[in-house]
Amino acid sequence: QAEDGNIEYKLKLVNPSQYRFEHLVTQMKWRLQEGRGEAVYQIGVEDNGLLVGLSEEEMRASLKTLRRMAEKVGADITVLREREVDYDSDVPRKITEVLVRKVPDNQQFLDLRVAVLGNVDSGKSTLLGVLTQGELDNGRGRARLNLFRHLHEIQSGRTSSISFEILGFNSKGEVVNYSDSRTAEEICESSSKMITFIDLAGHHKYLKTTIFGLTSYCPDFAMLVVSANTGIAGTTREHLGLAMALKVPFFIVISKVDLCSKATVERTVKQLERILKQPGCNKLPLLVNSDDDAVTAAQQFAQSPNITPIFTLSSVSGENLDLLKVFLNILPPLTNSKEQEELMQQLTEFQVDEIYTVPEVGTVVGGTLSSGICREGENLVVGPTDDGKFLRLKVCSIQRNRSACRVLRAGQAATLALGPFDRSLLRKGMVMVSPEMNPTICSVFEAEIVLLFHATTFRKGFQVTVHVGNVRQTAIVEKIHGKDKLRTGEKAVVCFRFIKHPEYLKIGAKLLFREGVTKGIGHVTDLQAIITKENGLEESMGPGQLSF
Repeated sequence: QAEDGNIEYKLKLVNPSQYRFEHLVTQMKWRLQEGRGEAVYQIGVEDNGLLVGLSEEEMRASLKTLRRMAEKVGADITVLREREVDYDSDVPRKITEVLVRKVPDNQQFLDLRVAVLGNVDSGKSTLLGVLTQGELDNGRGRARLNLFRHLHEIQSGRTSSISFEILGFNSKGEVVNYSDSRTAEEICESSSKMITFIDLAGHHKYLKTTIFGLTSYCPDFAMLVVSANTGIAGTTREHLGLAMALKVPFFIVISKVDLCSKATVERTVKQLERILKQPGCNKLPLLVNSDDDAVTAAQQFAQSPNITPIFTLSSVSGENLDLLKVFLNILPPLTNSKEQEELMQQLTEFQVDEIYTVPEVGTVVGGTLSSGICREGENLVVGPTDDGKFLRLKVCSIQRNRSACRVLRAGQAATLALGPFDRSLLRKGMVMVSPEMNPTICSVFEAEIVLLFHATTFRKGFQVTVHVGNVRQTAIVEKIHGKDKLRTGEKAVVCFRFIKHPEYLKIGAKLLFREGVTKGIGHVTDLQAIITKENGLEESMGPGQLSF
């Protein structure tokens, strides 16, 4: 049994002494902290993983003790599954697996972000509509109407922008969604775990939006939706490649199983399994057919990224939808508490992904806090502007998932209101950082890249669109070190220059670039920093003037 991690093996917990009880409670606190608010207890298992099992009486007493321990910590427990063990005794012996969940004191709920990928017409928006609205689809696209943001999306039925949907689970593992005409605030209040789905576009025309969604919103997991009747078609392979390149762990949902025969579904599953086992992917497919499989899949998936769970379901008949809900309920966060605490101790850095103007509030920016802590009323600087300067501003208020929040912690997504700040000074790809950070900005940078696909040769002077986190801009290839040209599949260190304005980059950041059919991935290795005068801070004059 591992010392760290959030899974604890216990043989039995029958009538412990007071001292032993205190020790058990401390141990539970540690496991909860490791899993950022979630822990799994397996009762009837020895520390070395031997499945011994307990008789009915001992099991009842053990669960009672576990309940007492959870009450002491302020957590809730749900029994995930029970299993009988073949042991050499006449009495039937059982093992029970229990989920313990407690929302950490410093936040309202546990938060996971899941990006939704898949080919056009594979049923991504419909599946999300069914999960978040709690009503099945009528087979003609009723469930997805609430997810669309533009009129042309409703008319064509194609998602072209990025929309966010929330699905909550309460501490007993029951689904909390819009079904009982709840508002988003009510969902936030009554959930102990929130899953934010990032609905991305499947159409090839909107590929840049999809890449932006994957690089800038930093999803924890990706859900690849494949339609059972068409199989792997269109952009499916490309989306699979994107998830692999950005190292986002993904699971697969085969939708529309009500439309086709069992044989067709099996053919699609086999096709997927073949692709996942290829040398490039090296994944281990795990088909989920029962609640038991779903629990196993969630735990294995979080521990080893090579396992890829596959679900077969239908948004119209509702077949196997519950298995996906069980899986999402148990899915633990990827980073452990230690990593998050290290991030929170760094200086504040907020990535700007979206900019809105809200009546009576002023300018509002949406994005992710990549490090540090951000509080209401804090003074930050935003930039770089076109001439590489940083402007001062003040955070007036913060909202997370449409409900107000005082403090924002590293890794959380939110919207910040900036009051009377001039919107025309902001653009996507900027960062808001604390003034003492002295951020480095650059126009010229070097990256180690792999060319994934290119029709001819890739050489100096070539123009590509570069995506790094929330930055996307056209760059020119200035120099390829050690080579004249690159062909598909070759590796090299390349020097790029942004053509419009300098950007804020970090060494080691993942990079994707594309131009027509050309695609490549890599990471930033070196920056040529531009030193700005007087600490890089400029006051913004004019209508957006703020008083200091």
